[in-house]
Amino acid sequence: MSLGGRFCEDVAESRMAFADSDVATSTGDVRTSPFRKAAPGLLGIPGMPSNHNVHDLLECPVCMNLMCPPIHQCPNGHTLCSSCKARVHNCCPTCRNELGNIRCLALEKVAESLDLPCRYQIYGCQDIFPYYSKLKHEKICKYRPYNCPYAGADCSVTGDIQLLMMHLKNDHKVDMHDGCTFNHRYVKSNPQEVDNATWMLTIFNCFGRQFCLHFEAFHIGTAPVYMAFLRFMGDDDEAKQFTYSLEVSGSGRKLIWQGIPRSIRDSHRKVRDSQDGLIIQRNLALFFSGGNRQELKLKVAGRIWKEH
Repeated sequence: MSLGGRFCEDVAESRMAFADSDVATSTGDVRTSPFRKAAPGLLGIPGMPSNHNVHDLLECPVCMNLMCPPIHQCPNGHTLCSSCKARVHNCCPTCRNELGNIRCLALEKVAESLDLPCRYQIYGCQDIFPYYSKLKHEKICKYRPYNCPYAGADCSVTGDIQLLMMHLKNDHKVDMHDGCTFNHRYVKSNPQEVDNATWMLTIFNCFGRQFCLHFEAFHIGTAPVYMAFLRFMGDDDEAKQFTYSLEVSGSGRKLIWQGIPRSIRDSHRKVRDSQDGLIIQRNLALFFSGGNRQELKLKVAGRIWKEH
């Protein structure tokens, strides 16, 4: 057996490894809820395939996502999405023949005829879209589930805000507080170690909404810094209704940050790397800590208010 053939066999046996949820709708969603509904022009017409079969035809055999143009096929007619074509080194995962550059125009035409509900219908989206518009819409649908905002570990849990609140409380054991003002203290016995140190996430219930307070140590270039910032558990348009301030003080000095909380649609790393928050250089943080400056004891006070 050739090396290329063996590679394709491995791909076929491990096809979920190439899943790309940002590109298309996963087959798991297709099978479990809104996507098995009738698509106009396909059901009830003699000689036309069932909606189930149409979805099977549009399903990439490697990543198992619904395919969008260009849809490729091998000389034997097996189809594959363009992303997976590159990943399997131009070798058909079904028959192991070379794929070449053959387009399956007929299947692309079938896809154009479909009108389907958004995959996030179960979360409240009631819109219907042509096949290709649906895939684009789902990337920005306001009803799509949120990623877990916890920054201390790689967490794959997604869901609505209510589910994430239960998850954060039960699984991550985060601190949860009511109120729009706070005064937190962050302690580190060896402040010389600032390699991606992350403190426990804190959740505030305020104005009937939830906010995540992050605090961590990292480097900007070669400079060690501490950073505090707030994220809003909701979409960006809602986040812009709120403003927050953070401050640290000591020995007659005060450092204040004021800004708009970022939506948890933006990952904690994205917000951190954009430096959109209260940034304190290590020497200044130790100055605010007082004492012999050998231990971090930083008090961060904050307030959240709603703009009218």
